[in-house]
Amino acid sequence: MPAITAVRGRLVYNSRGSPTIEVDITTDGRHTGRAVAPSGASVGIHETASFPDGGVAASLQILNDNAGRIYGADPGDVGAMHGVIREIDPEPGYPKMGGSLAFALSIAAAESAAKSAGKPLYRLLGEQEPLASALSSASASPASKRYRFPFPLGNILGGGAHAGPGTPDIQEILICATGSDTVQDAIRTNLEVHSELRRVLQESDPGFSGGKGDEGGWAPKLDNEKALQAAARACENLGFTLGREVSLGVDFASSTQWDASRSRYVYDRAGFENDPGEQIEFASDLISRFKLIYAEDAVHEEAFEDMAQIRARFPDVLVTGDDLTVTNAAILEKAARGGSCNAAILKVNQAGGLHDALEFAAAGARNGISLVTSHRSGESTESHISHIGIATGSKMLKVGVVGGERVAKLNELLRIAELRGGDGDGDGDTEHDLIQGMAEL
Repeated sequence: MPAITAVRGRLVYNSRGSPTIEVDITTDGRHTGRAVAPSGASVGIHETASFPDGGVAASLQILNDNAGRIYGADPGDVGAMHGVIREIDPEPGYPKMGGSLAFALSIAAAESAAKSAGKPLYRLLGEQEPLASALSSASASPASKRYRFPFPLGNILGGGAHAGPGTPDIQEILICATGSDTVQDAIRTNLEVHSELRRVLQESDPGFSGGKGDEGGWAPKLDNEKALQAAARACENLGFTLGREVSLGVDFASSTQWDASRSRYVYDRAGFENDPGEQIEFASDLISRFKLIYAEDAVHEEAFEDMAQIRARFPDVLVTGDDLTVTNAAILEKAARGGSCNAAILKVNQAGGLHDALEFAAAGARNGISLVTSHRSGESTESHISHIGIATGSKMLKVGVVGGERVAKLNELLRIAELRGGDGDGDGDTEHDLIQGMAEL
C-alpha cells in the first residue's frame, strides 16, 4: 500500500490576486502531488466556507498541528483520506480547517497516488467507490463505460459579479461547440467564437478596449439582450448555426439579483424588476429565442419549484443547478425528487473535500442528473478538474476560453487525448481507455 511520507502547506495567490492555500503531499518519499484551492465570486449560501476565522494562516496552522495524522495514510483511497480529514475536522462544513484545506489535501493526495500508480488521475478517481458503481449502473451500453471527453463550456461575455458596472446583469454568456466530435475541434471552435465576438463588439462600439471579466469573457457595456445578440452574431459570422455546430448558454446567477425582503429579482443595470413568475418567463424567453443548450441558476438558490417549471418546459436543455445544489449530495437528491434540474454543477471546493464531490457525482448518476464540472472565478493554473470532469462522466467542463488559468485546463484535455490505446495508462487495459469521442448531449 502506498503511504504518505510528507505534507506541506503554504500561502499562495489565485488568479484574482487573493490569498489561498497550496498543499504538497509526497507518497513513498518520491511522488509529490500539489493542489491549490480556488475561490468563487458568486457563492451559494449553503456551500462550504473557504477558510475559518483567521483565513489562510489559520488553515495552515491546523495543517501543521495535525500533519502527524496524515503520515502513513493511503493517498489513493479517497474515502480513507476523507476519514483522516474528518478526524481533524468532524463538523459539517469544515468550520475548523476550512473547505479550502480539505480541497487541497484531498486532491494533492490523489495526484500523488496517481503518480505512484503510474496512471492518469482520471483513472484513479474513476475507480473510487461509490462513483464507479453508480456510473456502471447508469451506463446504457458497454461503450458508455469508457471515459469520454466532456464538452468544453466557456465564458465569452461576462457581467454580474464577474464584471464591473455597465456590463450585463446576467453573469455569463457561454459557448459550447455542440457539433464537435473531438476535443481538439471543440476547443478550437470556442476560441474562434471568443475572438470573433471581440470584433463584433468593436464594430458596434469602437471605444471597446477589450476589457474582460474574472473568467476571460469580454466585459462590454451592453444590456442583457444586446449582449446575447452580439454573441449570436459572432457565431453566425463564422458560418455556424445556433443549436447545431455551436450553442449558447447562460449562467443567470439569479441569486445575485434576488431581493428576499421584497420577493423580487432586481436587475439594477438593465433597470427592471421581476416577480418570481416574471423571472420564469424572462429566463424562458431567452432560452427559446437564443436556442440555449444550457441555463444555469435561472431562479434563486432556494426556488426549487420555480426551477422545476423551467425544467419541464425545456426537456432538451441542460437546466442546471449551481447555487441551487452547491455540490451537496443531499440537496441534489432533493432537487432530483422535485424535478428541479436535469444537470448540476460540480465544484469540489463547494463541498470541501474530493470525497464529498465524488459522492455528489454518484448521486447525480443514480438520479440521471448530468454533471458539469466547473472552475471558479478565482483559479490557479492547475488542471485537476479536467481529470475530475472525465472521471465523473461529466457532460460539460466549464473552464473558460482564454487566460492562463483557464487555458491550463483545456491544454490538459489535449494532453489526455494522447493517452489512447493503453499508452500512458500504465497497464494497457483497453476497457477503460479514454476514447476520442465527446460525451453525448
